[in-house]
Amino acid sequence: MARDNQSEGGEPAAERAAGLTRRQLLLAFGGLGLTTAGMTNWWRSQPVAHDHQRLTPVEAFTAAGAGEITLIDIRTPREWRQTGVPVGAVAIDMRRQDFLQALNAAVAGDLTAPVALICARGVRSARLTRALVEAGYSRIIDVPEGMLGSASGPGWLAGNLPVARWQG
Repeated sequence: MARDNQSEGGEPAAERAAGLTRRQLLLAFGGLGLTTAGMTNWWRSQPVAHDHQRLTPVEAFTAAGAGEITLIDIRTPREWRQTGVPVGAVAIDMRRQDFLQALNAAVAGDLTAPVALICARGVRSARLTRALVEAGYSRIIDVPEGMLGSASGPGWLAGNLPVARWQG
């Protein structure tokens, strides 16, 4: 009996090789898909580059307490419940349909008033900094460390800065 072109299961060697190739292709495409998904999530988590002023959490706390800036916490109500709101900040969820109107009310309609934005890790505040400048605000300031810390530094909470319980 000739066994040169047959595997132990009776499968021709060419089919066995083709099956292995299909398997390798499926694994490769699966790995590529996972890599792409991971890179997409990583990219979304990166702060947008901008050349606007930045403050550390300590600087933002001090400036807000002195009335030099309006500090806006742009996170969500769920986040405010979890960690509290920075003392001296106005909590305005950036997803609100009337976000610009609420921000205008917080600064009494003064588009030249210095406004500092803080979020969890500096990603949303960086993105919103650019959007608000495009909307006509001239003195938007980013707090890139955020509440939880980022590559920019340890953040508001790790700095043991005061928070108030959210009353929402």
